[in-house]
Amino acid sequence: MSEKLVAGCGVLLLALLPLAGCGDGMAGVSGTVKIDGQPVEKGAIDFVPVDGKAQTAGALIVNGQYSARVPPGLMKVSISAPKVVGKKKIYPTPNSAEMPITQEALPERYNVKTELQLEVKPGHNPKDWDLPGK
Repeated sequence: MSEKLVAGCGVLLLALLPLAGCGDGMAGVSGTVKIDGQPVEKGAIDFVPVDGKAQTAGALIVNGQYSARVPPGLMKVSISAPKVVGKKKIYPTPNSAEMPITQEALPERYNVKTELQLEVKPGHNPKDWDLPGK
């Protein structure tokens, strides 16, 4: 083989290496999360194996987008989106800093008592969630 061909093959292999993953057995799951057609601004999505035999996984939701590394298999999916409903003082002093008081904005059927599931397959799994709020 010519030196140029060998060098070209080497460069191609280096370019494809990130696509191969790390052999960790995880799959990619990504997409959008909307409630009543509106993107969830901030929240979290968690993947818990139905059979309890694999590890759990999760990701933050930012501006309706998420991306997670998840083990293949049937997963229960929990989505939460806290909203600020007030503030409280951190310390009982007049000039104390305040922290937000949050409340879950989504129905329990999407988080605490989730009805959502996803069969995660090896490779990339695009999944958009457009959930009714009521």
